[in-house]
Amino acid sequence: MLAGLLFAASASTAQGTDLRAGRFSDLTGLIDASSKSVRKQEQQAAALRRDVDGATQSAAAGSSTVAAEKARSDALLGAAGLQAVKGPGLTVSLDDAPTRKDGRPPASDNPDDLVVHQQDVQSVLNALWAGGAEAMTLMGERIVSTSAVRCVGNTLLVQGRLIGPPFVIKAIGKAGQMRAALHVEPGVALFQRYVDDYGLRFDVVSESTLHLPAYDGPLDLPHVTSAR
Repeated sequence: MLAGLLFAASASTAQGTDLRAGRFSDLTGLIDASSKSVRKQEQQAAALRRDVDGATQSAAAGSSTVAAEKARSDALLGAAGLQAVKGPGLTVSLDDAPTRKDGRPPASDNPDDLVVHQQDVQSVLNALWAGGAEAMTLMGERIVSTSAVRCVGNTLLVQGRLIGPPFVIKAIGKAGQMRAALHVEPGVALFQRYVDDYGLRFDVVSESTLHLPAYDGPLDLPHVTSAR
């Protein structure tokens, strides 16, 4: 009787609303708030980088030692992905199977067969690197040696940013070599089977000129241990 009274009181008080208002009651709200925080911190980090660059330029102008060290570091920017680049290459797009307009049921009863997964995107990235890609972006994010693509529900997380399909990868390099590498990558071949069987999309387009931004994320490696 006491439990029933408590349930009735709760229902009367709530009147169809959330009694815990002000807290995140769903994952979407939490992700949205976190994404806004990340964007704000990215803007602050960009402003600080500009301040550091300005201070470095001023110091180099008045010190030959600083100028020499700056020249050494500048020579490594390209290899580290810290410079914007342009050149010919490929654009690769992966997308989920579209909803059938004629109202027919999807080609598979398993939803996992109809969507792009983290391992599919990773297979394309690996193949392009193996094919001699000199620089690469995923949804506009510059991919470097420390970049990782992680699955978060039905989206992916790359460098603190949530992305959804279609997943667009741009790579600068020799188009023929990169196409050949895509052709022999086992993970890409498996995805092609799903393209044929379930209607997922996989498009590869040669580009005469691509413009890729510099990587502007963190460079620290807090979990690295030395290999012996």
